[in-house]
Amino acid sequence: MPDTTPTATVSISDLATPADAEAFRTLNEAWITRFFTLEDEDRRYLGDPVGRVVEPGGAVLVARLTDGDETVVIGCVGLAPTAPGEFELVKMAVSPEHQGHGTGRRLIAAALERARALGATRVVLESNAQLASAVHLYEAFGFRHLEPHEVAPSPYARADVHMRLDLG
Repeated sequence: MPDTTPTATVSISDLATPADAEAFRTLNEAWITRFFTLEDEDRRYLGDPVGRVVEPGGAVLVARLTDGDETVVIGCVGLAPTAPGEFELVKMAVSPEHQGHGTGRRLIAAALERARALGATRVVLESNAQLASAVHLYEAFGFRHLEPHEVAPSPYARADVHMRLDLG
């Protein structure tokens, strides 16, 4: 008898509903408050991802896990325009129970693909050295650490890693 057990699949698509925006907020608040303190700039992005990221010309992507009839957002990332041809990778999160399965890698790949489609020549990001697995993932995609003289002031007290990827 053939196996008819549904197989869970992950897809990545644009933030589309208020529920997606709520998942964006809760996924990010969870990791930020686990390691750091929620800051004013976090609240601005998390309270209005459409107004802060999408409407200015960026994108918020969500990773959806579909298993049978149930679909849940398990990850997200924003791509916020910062200057002509430049976007910042912001607010990447994957739910703890789904980490280690390639979702973060897929989100970054999708964000970089979208950045290219939006005409980006550069993608920048800020992180923290405590988030070693995330920093290593960014390095694997070719992001390089900025020299001190290249680092712009950050709205985040926790930002001690500053990286850039020039798109070819």
